[in-house]
Amino acid sequence: MTDAYALRVNGEDHVVDSDFPGESLLYVLRRRLGLPGSKDACEQGECGSCSVLVDRVLVCSCLELAEAAVGCEITTVEGLAPSGSEPGDEGVLTDVQRAMAEAGAVQCGFCTPGFVVAIHDLLGRVPEPEPFDVREALAGNLCRCTGYGRIVDAVARVVVERRGGSPS
Repeated sequence: MTDAYALRVNGEDHVVDSDFPGESLLYVLRRRLGLPGSKDACEQGECGSCSVLVDRVLVCSCLELAEAAVGCEITTVEGLAPSGSEPGDEGVLTDVQRAMAEAGAVQCGFCTPGFVVAIHDLLGRVPEPEPFDVREALAGNLCRCTGYGRIVDAVARVVVERRGGSPS
C-alpha cells in the first residue's frame, strides 16, 4: 500500500509516494525528488553535509522524518537563489557560493552545500557576525579538505560585499 504526502520544497509543491513512513527528509530530497545538493554522508547529524532549512531553521535532513515536514517550507541549497534570479536559472551563484569559490574554500566540494546553507542561515540571523559567531555557526559542518580558515574568510567577504564594500 502506497501512501502519498505533499512537501513544499524550494517554493514548489511535490507529491511524494512512499511505502515507508520512516524515510528521512534527506532520502526523500535526494532519491524521490531528485535534489542531490544535500549530501548523504554520516546519516547521524554529525557532519552537516545534508543541511537544509525547515521553516527557516537549520536542520540535518538525515535526522528529520520527511513526513514530519509536511506543511513546512523546506529550502535546500538548490533553492538559495540570489535576488533577481528566476527559478531554474542554472549556474547563477549566490554571493555566498561565489565568495566560497573566490576564497578557495571549495576543494572536493562534498561539504560545500551544507556550508552554503549554514552560512546563509547565519547571515540571515546575524548580518555582520564576529569571527567567533561564524566559527560557532559552522561548528556542525565538517570539512576534510580545505580546513576552515578559507571558509571563514568567505563569510567575511560576503559581509563586506553586502555592506557595499569590495572584498579583498
